Amino acid sequence: MTEPRRTRRGPDGTRHSAPGRVDAGPGLLEPVDPSVFPDRAARRAIDGGARSARWTALLDQAGPILADGAMGTMLFLNGLQFGDPPEVWNLTQPEVIRRIHRGYLEAGSQILLTNTFGGNRLRLGLHRLESRVAELNQTAAILLRSEVETAGNQALVAGDIGPSGAIMAPVGTLDYEEAVDVFAEQAGALVDGGVDLIWIETMSDLTEIKAAIEGVRRVAPGIPLITTMTFDTRGRTMMGVTPEQAVEALRAWGSDAIGGNCGNGPDELVPVMSQMRGVAPDVLLVSKSNAGMPELVDMRAVYRASPETMALAAVEMQVAGARIVGGCCGSTPDHLRAMRAALVAGASVGA
Repeated sequence: MTEPRRTRRGPDGTRHSAPGRVDAGPGLLEPVDPSVFPDRAARRAIDGGARSARWTALLDQAGPILADGAMGTMLFLNGLQFGDPPEVWNLTQPEVIRRIHRGYLEAGSQILLTNTFGGNRLRLGLHRLESRVAELNQTAAILLRSEVETAGNQALVAGDIGPSGAIMAPVGTLDYEEAVDVFAEQAGALVDGGVDLIWIETMSDLTEIKAAIEGVRRVAPGIPLITTMTFDTRGRTMMGVTPEQAVEALRAWGSDAIGGNCGNGPDELVPVMSQMRGVAPDVLLVSKSNAGMPELVDMRAVYRASPETMALAAVEMQVAGARIVGGCCGSTPDHLRAMRAALVAGASVGA
């Protein structure tokens, strides 16, 4: 079942129908407009595959691919105060941001995310920074690119896009078209900063993640795109989306890799990978779990999973179907280093 369709404004200024909330599932996904959500062949035809060349080269390498770990956890360890916008540190503490990226590069990460999770104008507006979307996002991309190049590394720079911070209409007040504009603005700034791909993460609502994908494709139709949602102990997102529904919808909307991130620890994501693999065996799967269930200690979230625990979980994720594996909240370069070693050892045994 779908809700009444709202409208969106096209490039020529005319208004066209745009979907409201989408209940994805077998036979329930709305027809996809290829001009808004081009498939892989159409995206490659735009520039002959030039925009995705680095992504393709990474995928052509054998074995698992290691993403990075938490940014927020590392920023708190370096003095960020609860409630302060992390994105401002791209301008005020650039050496700290670069040092965090460097730690993940040294741990073996092959895809690293920019410090821009909350870098859209709605979330930045809470701190009266809505006019600085371009500056904060472009700077984040430049910092990460500089660190990769300084290290002589071939790791990919992923522009990180998190949720808008608002609730989509009709449950909330954020209209679909406004959401598309919000995400397009952030994606455009990340692309201008030189990212290799966009990573949309920690989503719970299919309508919101669809708006984010449309926003990305509006400004960069050929760029590679990873999309991950957050699943809880019930095996659903906060908005009730199942792994099967998520992978069906995200594949139809043109994601190049799909999976889950965050949550209460790796035990939740292993079955998500299995469920996604079961209905979409050809999809490139991604797992980026928190380092265990968070505990509140002195007003700070503490994650108990050790590097050894996360290393074992990384192998479980791979066995369950994930090729791209990383860490989310609570993970550090030490966790990623252990995960890398376990994944490499597992790949060697498998060979």
